[in-house]
Amino acid sequence: MAEMDTSSGGGHKKGPGVKKGKKLSTRVDLTPMVDLGFLLITFFIFTTTMSQATAMRLFLPKDADKPEDQNKAKESGVITLLLGKDNNVFYYEGSLDNTASNFKSSNFHDIRTVLMDKKRRTPETDLVVVIKPSDECTYKNVVDILDEMTINILKRYALVDISSIEAQLVAKSEENAAAASAKN
Repeated sequence: MAEMDTSSGGGHKKGPGVKKGKKLSTRVDLTPMVDLGFLLITFFIFTTTMSQATAMRLFLPKDADKPEDQNKAKESGVITLLLGKDNNVFYYEGSLDNTASNFKSSNFHDIRTVLMDKKRRTPETDLVVVIKPSDECTYKNVVDILDEMTINILKRYALVDISSIEAQLVAKSEENAAAASAKN
C-alpha cells in the first residue's frame, strides 16, 4: 500500500515571513509484492514438470481362452537368441534338439542379417524372437539386442530366463572359441 505524509500546517499563506510548505513524501510498502512473488514461485514450482518419464513401448499378447495356450507359438516361427559374454550371440531356430546341431554362433554385427533372414522366411503372425541373456551377459548387450528388435521392426519378442542346458551350451561354445583363438 502507498501512504502519504500529510502532517503539515493547515492553510495556504503566501507572502513575506511565511515558511514554505514541506514537500510531501511518498512511501510504497512492498510487503504485498513479496507475498505475490512467493505465490507465483510456488505456483510455477508445483505446475512445472521437471523431467519426462521415458518408457519402452511394449506390445503385449492378447488374452487366450485357456491359460496354457497363452504363450504358444509355432515352432517354425521361433528363433531363440542366447546372449553370452564378450558380445557373443548364440541362436537356434525352433526347439533345441538333443545333438544341438541347430545351435549357431554369431556376434552383434551379424545377428541383424540372421534376424532379417528369419523375418523374410516367416509370416509376421508366426514370428517370435526369444531373448535369453546369460549370467555373463552385460546390460549393454541386452539393450543392444532390444534395439535390434526395434530396428528390424520385430514386434513379437520375449525376454526369458536362460535354461541350464542352454547356459552349458553357451559356456562350452565360449570355451571352444577361446581355445581356438589361443591356438591361432
